Amino acid sequence: MRTPKTLATSLLTLSAAALLALSAAGTATATPAPAKALASASDVTSHTVTETGVAEYWTADRMRNAVPGDVLAGKAMKRGKSSKPAAAPLEGAAPSTVEAAAPALQSPSRTSQTLQTKANASESPVPHIGKVFFTLGGTNYVCSGNSVAAGNKSTVTTAGHCVNEGPGAFATKFTFVPAYLNGSAPYGKWTARALYAPTQWSSSGDMTYDTGFAVMSTLNGQYLSDVVGGSGLQFNAARGLSYKSFGYPAAAPFNGESLKSCSGTAANDPYNPQFNTQGIPCNMTGGSSGGPWFIGTSASGYQNSINSYGYGSNSTTMYGPYWGSVIQQTYTSAAAS
Repeated sequence: MRTPKTLATSLLTLSAAALLALSAAGTATATPAPAKALASASDVTSHTVTETGVAEYWTADRMRNAVPGDVLAGKAMKRGKSSKPAAAPLEGAAPSTVEAAAPALQSPSRTSQTLQTKANASESPVPHIGKVFFTLGGTNYVCSGNSVAAGNKSTVTTAGHCVNEGPGAFATKFTFVPAYLNGSAPYGKWTARALYAPTQWSSSGDMTYDTGFAVMSTLNGQYLSDVVGGSGLQFNAARGLSYKSFGYPAAAPFNGESLKSCSGTAANDPYNPQFNTQGIPCNMTGGSSGGPWFIGTSASGYQNSINSYGYGSNSTTMYGPYWGSVIQQTYTSAAAS
């Protein structure tokens, strides 16, 4: 029986006094910090998948009983190999945008309409958003993911801890099930042919870079984004934007069988500012790891981060990494493969 967990449950021990002192800190700033250096191919680690029979492995029972992947984020943070304050993340480059791929339902929304702050809301399935299933260390895990626009028409975003232990091995049996609902796979089960992560994640589990990309094999002769569409993306955006995030929380009080969302304006993590992450009001639990953050108020906006971690079993904030030059280079490498 699974123990209820929020993303990265019991990640760090903070005293009550420290929590109170930090709660008012870390308001968002208007623009990214100055760039330190340009990202390069050495910032990217990849793994080629050679497995067969993966889709058949993920039966309805195995999908339902997979362990929420937040425990992997927790392990990475407990190892104490996170970024140090002196290791500033790569930011400050001009914003870069990738447009959505057909058959996306709408053009990406550039401006927010009316932001309704919600910790969680029930959503109808979205074709390009789904559940991610994979195996690490002999355990079956579940996260969330999103199909994005890419030259190979086959790229999925998720959390770094959903593709690689951080540090450690890459996942096996990696499968994406778009528009998952109550055990169904209306668009099929798409298996990965390659996995990508920032080297800072795969070599040291640096939470600053907790983002991963999977390149999926074709299914029935079709490419993923030709079937479900692909979200547009934006990198090096301003901080403090309004977002709507999505995911499939599987730990109590949720069951992982349907899509949920959170909405709010991003603010810096006051507890671990060295991570350079931002948080929005959200109480989604484990299983929502890797779900997409969209700028604006709907799933038609540009994706700009993912669900990464929260603090404690009753967390009311979801944090996501800042998508700067390193994560952009990881996406570029995956999208071109």
